[in-house]
Amino acid sequence: MGRITSSRSQLKGDPRFSSLLASKFINCLMYDGKKSVAQRVFYDALEIVQKKLPDVEPINVFNQAIENVKPLIEVRSKRVGGASYQVPMQVNRNRQQSLAFRWILLAVREKKGRATHEKLADELLSAYKKEGAAMTRRDNVHRMADANKAFAHFAW
Repeated sequence: MGRITSSRSQLKGDPRFSSLLASKFINCLMYDGKKSVAQRVFYDALEIVQKKLPDVEPINVFNQAIENVKPLIEVRSKRVGGASYQVPMQVNRNRQQSLAFRWILLAVREKKGRATHEKLADELLSAYKKEGAAMTRRDNVHRMADANKAFAHFAW
């Protein structure tokens, strides 16, 4: 097994937009080390986005979609005197990004019966409009944190 390297320092922008975010997303989308397949899926999805929103740059739609899905707070389990409390906590930037990626990809992979690039395009468009499965998941996380505000004093 090769040594594990932090992808942050080695990451190069993607070939078409030279965007680090897109590059990271393509890496997360990739199965079995098939990067060219992941890239094709990603770019095909962005072309569909381009067709549906001709007046906006598709890479900007992608960036905004990720931005919209990022959670600001989440609940973490904390043991205090034999009881577990769900304590709302701020989410750090890296985790926000990886959660956003994970939720979008989960939403895409849950839907069955269409080409992945179509499902991805749909999910990005709906996240851009602040709706869709990934956004629902983020709203649930925020709602959980809101419901457990009473335990916020355990966050240290």
